[in-house]
Amino acid sequence: MGTILLMLTIAYLLGSIPSGVWIGKYFYQKDIREFGSGNVGTTNTYRVLGPKAGTIVLVMDVSKGIIAASLPYMFGVAATVSPLLIGVGAVAGHTFSIFTKFKGGKAVATGAGILLPYSPLFFAIACTIFISLILLTSMVSVASVLGFIGITITALLFQDWLLATIAGILTIFVIYKHRGNISRIFSGTESMVPFGLGLYLRNKKNR
Repeated sequence: MGTILLMLTIAYLLGSIPSGVWIGKYFYQKDIREFGSGNVGTTNTYRVLGPKAGTIVLVMDVSKGIIAASLPYMFGVAATVSPLLIGVGAVAGHTFSIFTKFKGGKAVATGAGILLPYSPLFFAIACTIFISLILLTSMVSVASVLGFIGITITALLFQDWLLATIAGILTIFVIYKHRGNISRIFSGTESMVPFGLGLYLRNKKNR
């Protein structure tokens, strides 16, 4: 039990690292919480600081999940402690960071990262779903919500009940965190990335 608590603590602290806030403050002299959507995650970092900073934050946020979920292997207890359960600690830290007054991101990048140590196959499936949805809709929010729903369904099809349960819970949380985005999607005002079929269709409609 002591080892589990230690791993969860480490995972939480890893997840709590506010990548977007720190990159913005130390390299761009900007607090991204004061610009754009005010979110500390990858999408707002891209929007406020540009693609270079956004990519760095994306890699950092995914890596937080990967490292956290790898802790059972590092501690030699992966046979009895699932990487997913420890990885959830990083997701909690990412969304309720101790460094930013328990506010944080929307759980997407770090949540995806915990899949890699658990199952490279599921990680590859998640990335394929996310990238495909981005190209189709041009909306990160749609890709994020439907991506988690897709992983939950896939886990059910594979009869991986632990992953299905955790992914299902995270799906509900991700939907809640994206409730503002969902409203904008239905009103046709959601922000789009500068590529993809969705942007092409919107531009064509507005001509």
